[in-house]
Amino acid sequence: METTLMFWIWVGATAVFVVGEIFTAGFFLLPFGVGTGVAAVITLVGGPSWLQWLGFVVTSAIMVFFSRRFAERFAKEPPEKVGVDRLIGMTALVIEPIDPVSDSGRVRVKKDEWRATSVDNKRVEKDTEVRVVRIEGAHLVVERTKE
Repeated sequence: METTLMFWIWVGATAVFVVGEIFTAGFFLLPFGVGTGVAAVITLVGGPSWLQWLGFVVTSAIMVFFSRRFAERFAKEPPEKVGVDRLIGMTALVIEPIDPVSDSGRVRVKKDEWRATSVDNKRVEKDTEVRVVRIEGAHLVVERTKE
């Protein structure tokens, strides 16, 4: 194939991969975009077809390896919890007895009051200190703290 045509094919493939990466997550297409970019440069300087493909494959493989490590670093759970998840693990004070039979009970976590249920479906008396285990809808699921 003519060198100019191959150059534009590589440039077009680069554009497709880079634009595709914008609309996807996880750095999946970017390594191939960099690989096709390298192949386009090799074509521009007059490299043979086999060298273009070798440049594409090797560069893409290296980029895939390093981008996986980069993506894994940023895909982990943030160290600080936000929203209601910040309540998990906190201690609370029962301000209305938790009764699984009547499905009632309230706790106070810092200054906020929440409806609560016990993790073991047992009654928890008023003024008992509990720990938030999880959140189910608008209810905190709590367990007694060790006394």
